[in-house]
Amino acid sequence: MLPIRERRTSTDRRKNDEAIAAELAVALAEGQIEILFQPQFFCASDALAGAEALARWNHPVRGRIGAETMFALAARAGMSEALTRRIASQALAAAAAWPADLRLSLNVTASDIAADDFATVLADVIARSDFPAERLTLELTEQALVRDMEGSAEQIARLADSGVRFALDDFGAGFCNFRYLKILPLHYLKLDRTMVEGIVNDARDLAVLRAIVAMAGALDLAVIAEGIESEAQLEKVRAEGCALFQGFLRARPMEAASFARFAHDGE
Repeated sequence: MLPIRERRTSTDRRKNDEAIAAELAVALAEGQIEILFQPQFFCASDALAGAEALARWNHPVRGRIGAETMFALAARAGMSEALTRRIASQALAAAAAWPADLRLSLNVTASDIAADDFATVLADVIARSDFPAERLTLELTEQALVRDMEGSAEQIARLADSGVRFALDDFGAGFCNFRYLKILPLHYLKLDRTMVEGIVNDARDLAVLRAIVAMAGALDLAVIAEGIESEAQLEKVRAEGCALFQGFLRARPMEAASFARFAHDGE
């Protein structure tokens, strides 16, 4: 039998998870989940390429809750699939009104990839939308893949066969298992912002960027530079051959209606 203190802790945790699940269910029902869009641009032309969808929970008491915390709460409450469905549905619905040459990027969590029916669930969401799978990119982090690489590869391959593209997100933020690049059907490497912060003034940082871009080119992967905040940084990633960039230099995340106007103004 557990000590009284441990039993109380376990009971408190269960009650807290139940409360979170109830709050999240209300959030999904009442539209408290908001999708912002972070524009992405072509390095070569500065033209708009699409946007990454960023989810936020506008909690009436706790205030705005970011995606990482929100998904962690959803995982503990057993609501990851419901949350993923809602975010994907909202983002795809908004993107369906964009100009036909723009792409949408969605983030994929560890809970998503771990679910046996993830590919089936997402394929169903895409099929119910008016947004073509060929214009959708799913961004994966190493944390989302590390638990079961073979299972992840199978799920990814099923969606890739339907036209969905995949990016390995936050590349360079931590220890990189290069086996991902070998066995996963990836299309993009998305550099973590720490990989571009010093490229203007630090020769070693620039050399690392150059090596990553060369490796990506050999693997037929396009490179996306994240966290571009100065013209000097943009000039460097452009010169080194990065395909796409995003960051506060050109635009901050914006609400769906604002991004739609931004996208159509650029036509």
